[in-house]
Amino acid sequence: MTLTLEDIARLASCSRSTVSRVINGDPKVSVTTRQRVKKVITELNFQPNLAARGLASGQTHILGLIVPLSVTSIFSDPFYPLLIQSISTTCTQRDYSIMLWLAAPEFERRTIHQVLYNGLIDGVIVSAMSFNDPTLKSLAESKLPYIVVGRNPNDDKTCFIDVDNYNGARNVVDHLYKLGRRRIATIAGPGDVIVGFDRLRGYRDGLKDHGLAYDPDLVVEGDFSDAGGYIAALKLINKKPDAIFATSDVMAVAAIRALTEAGYKVPEDVAIVGFDDISLATRSIPALTTVRQPIDLMGASVVNMLIDLIEHPATATRTMVLPTELVIRSSCGAELARN
Repeated sequence: MTLTLEDIARLASCSRSTVSRVINGDPKVSVTTRQRVKKVITELNFQPNLAARGLASGQTHILGLIVPLSVTSIFSDPFYPLLIQSISTTCTQRDYSIMLWLAAPEFERRTIHQVLYNGLIDGVIVSAMSFNDPTLKSLAESKLPYIVVGRNPNDDKTCFIDVDNYNGARNVVDHLYKLGRRRIATIAGPGDVIVGFDRLRGYRDGLKDHGLAYDPDLVVEGDFSDAGGYIAALKLINKKPDAIFATSDVMAVAAIRALTEAGYKVPEDVAIVGFDDISLATRSIPALTTVRQPIDLMGASVVNMLIDLIEHPATATRTMVLPTELVIRSSCGAELARN
């Protein structure tokens, strides 16, 4: 049997419109009436029709999540599944649904553009990769509330959440310098990717902090993948680094494997530090020193920021930068330095 608002109203001894107002969170409904209606709804496990609710309130309680990557790319990097899981969990807790688009192919981008204008979603979360992602232009033109995961330093108008990639990378160089490492190389992210830009900037300024010259030969660009980290490490071997900062854990673990297979000892010959602190870091041999970014907190926070922007635009938080933490394990050589 399908329950209706009329059924709930009859059992709660109120009008259908009052039930609708309770479901939609109208603060003008008295506490006593609200509690009585919610009690009936809970006892009967009543699920409101979201489509009808959307028509009545002007909101669908659906958020869009755009990740500008292919399926293969998104699931080869543990960062994105963790972020998506956190976003999905928080949406459920806030009584919202989530629609996911992987926006690498051009036809997907066109589909997203159409959805932005058809009233299907209330707001959008977009994980920004490049500085000139055309999806961001479409979002700005659509007038929909949106939050970007990733801060573009050249854009001071867009609402965003990010982690402190710059200081996270800078602290890595500081740590390695204090351990006596002087030829500190990096496996950087792609130069046109926001996170890669910030981490490389932190690396360069970390060198400058300690009077170390920036050497382009000690910088090899990776793509945050296992293969990218492995190939980059092989390229760096001939440059004789005594430390490598890989800007993702996946690349760092691949670099350890490349160095080990080439006959080098980690951390005795070359210290390795990553960025992310995914589960792979603790399973690595040696265990990976890395920069922890709070992926779960970032996912939860971006959902709460967007919902606040939708429901309370005048007072909503529009920017947030979350701190990172250097997690010291074996791969950096800290234990060797103590001995």
